[in-house]
Amino acid sequence: MHVEHSEDFWLHEHYEFSMPELAQLTGLSEAELHSWVDEGLITPRDPAAAEWRFGADRLITVQRICRLRKDFELEPQSLGLVLQLLERIQSLETQIRELQAKRPRILR
Repeated sequence: MHVEHSEDFWLHEHYEFSMPELAQLTGLSEAELHSWVDEGLITPRDPAAAEWRFGADRLITVQRICRLRKDFELEPQSLGLVLQLLERIQSLETQIRELQAKRPRILR
């Protein structure tokens, strides 16, 4: 994956990318991104819209998919499962941090 940035930017949860923008940022073709949508690996904000828009979090997902595909040579079906497991792990780690923050200081 080849990514060039003319300027740095912060990803904000409300920021959206069009399909061409996402393709440009990731170095992937629009056709490949479209196939990933068809396979359920990434989802546009409104799948029924004439022009798909993707949340900033999907850029991170696409980068993760590219890294998994490159590092482990995974097929699209396997990528979906691995992504689900990674998201579950991330969710559980967040819950653990939140619970640890709520514990009384003496128990830490």
